[in-house]
Amino acid sequence: MTEVLFYHLQNMTVENVLPPLLEKSLERGWRVVVQSTSEERADALDAHLWTYRDDSFLPHATWRVNDAADQPILLAIAEDNPNGANVRFLIDNAALPQDAQGYERMVLLFNGDDPDALALARSTWTDCKARGFDVTYWQADERGRWQRRN
Repeated sequence: MTEVLFYHLQNMTVENVLPPLLEKSLERGWRVVVQSTSEERADALDAHLWTYRDDSFLPHATWRVNDAADQPILLAIAEDNPNGANVRFLIDNAALPQDAQGYERMVLLFNGDDPDALALARSTWTDCKARGFDVTYWQADERGRWQRRN
């Protein structure tokens, strides 16, 4: 069954939250697609992942590379899955793909300060529940640690 995790970002950015989640995904041996909604955003995230921390390396590429199928982390704007990922991150209000049931895990990062992002997350939550996915909601505590909420 596909597990869908909703990460409610408040006073946090995708640039701060995403890299540690990607690191954990790689530690678990998962292949990942990160889907955004524009080429510009994917390019900015690509640049950020190369420099976000001096002592870390996240092997990744964008969908444009010839060896996309070989990439452990692929940044994309389309719904396809060129690297055979079992985990898909959705950022910047990217919609749940039609083949969501084909993933072990979907992770939706949404901006809790944006009414449109909040509305889309609620709608996606309802859709995921209707499709029988295992859905969880996560929010950071005052120390910035993620806590599962009911």
